[in-house]
Amino acid sequence: MEPTSGRLPELEATRPHMEPRASCPAAAPLVERQYHVLVGVTGSVAALKLPLLVSMLLDIPGMWKHRSDPVLHIDLRRWADLMLVAPLDANTLGKVASGICDNLLTCVIRAWDRRKPLLFCPAMNTAMWEHPITSQQVDQLKAFGYIEIPCVAKKLVCGDQGLGAMAEVGTIVNKVKEVLSFQQS
Repeated sequence: MEPTSGRLPELEATRPHMEPRASCPAAAPLVERQYHVLVGVTGSVAALKLPLLVSMLLDIPGMWKHRSDPVLHIDLRRWADLMLVAPLDANTLGKVASGICDNLLTCVIRAWDRRKPLLFCPAMNTAMWEHPITSQQVDQLKAFGYIEIPCVAKKLVCGDQGLGAMAEVGTIVNKVKEVLSFQQS
């Protein structure tokens, strides 16, 4: 049996031939192209290093540096004619009512062009739905001009019976059609 290089011969023919650019990849210059790096940050105390990390990442050639580069939540806001949040859970309801924007969805909502319709479909456990803060938060969203598609009463997944289930899909679709047709007229 002949010694092998650890490679699968059947894959060698389909593999593109690549020449190393330098003996040490770190020493090789980066190819001029646009890079898109998504940096996720959590609540760790190490997040204090983020400004330094970002400033050093921006030194990489081809990295985002221009104010005219796309910003996802703003691009999504501009792209959409209507926004539908279905389901809208109690946690996100509280965030939106309070103006908290700590993820892509809540950032899009916070940046939403209020001349365009935003529909929301609350969905949560009955006990959460019946909590006094929930009606205040729903009223706050309505005060922003957002349209509620009310939850319905039924047996919930947890076994409880009562209000809190998201509206039926057909109801939601019909409301979206109604709002879009109103927008056209």
